[in-house]
Amino acid sequence: MQLSERRHAMITRRAAADNDKALAAYLAAKAEIDAMLSRLQALSDDHFGTRPDEIDWGDVGTLQHYAGLLRQITDSALREGEHAA
Repeated sequence: MQLSERRHAMITRRAAADNDKALAAYLAAKAEIDAMLSRLQALSDDHFGTRPDEIDWGDVGTLQHYAGLLRQITDSALREGEHAA
């Protein structure tokens, strides 16, 4: 095998190893997001820990704040709002 072929093979192996690491990191981040979404869904199903007869404007503000933060994420991920193409 010539030097250029060996160099190409080495670069190819290095790129494959880097891709494997990137895939592992991507899957770890996805699992973290999935866990957070699951916890948020459970909290939402429980009305964010509030009882309907005890809801006040502070609770409304808190949920509006959460909605704004989630909107930033969904707009970015779905390329909507300020992130629309």
